[in-house]
Amino acid sequence: MARIAGIDLPKNKKVAYALSYIYGIGRSNAWKILEEAKVDPDKRVSDLSADEVAAIRAVITADYKVEGALRGEVQMNVKRLMDIGTYRGLRHRRGLPVRGQRTRTNSRTRKGKRRTVAGKKKTAAKK
Repeated sequence: MARIAGIDLPKNKKVAYALSYIYGIGRSNAWKILEEAKVDPDKRVSDLSADEVAAIRAVITADYKVEGALRGEVQMNVKRLMDIGTYRGLRHRRGLPVRGQRTRTNSRTRKGKRRTVAGKKKTAAKK
């Protein structure tokens, strides 16, 4: 089992796609890492040798910020926006969409489960 950056990669997947299980590495970065480490992207994780795993690990630690360090940096960026009182920071603080989406409908992911407001009822169409 290959363990890179504190993450156990799935054994039965190809290395190019298994690397995307690491926070901060997507498919394009995974291909670049494998090219730099000189590892065949079509190989399965279970078929990797110890040397290949070590080469991948070396490339990632040298050139990429992943997992805990990246999560910490993202949190600090959000905290900075909130501290200086920017519009984006206020949206983060209120738990609303940050990038200009509408909130009258949709945005349930950010707002959470619907909470009904008393006295706010749709009136029937008058004749």
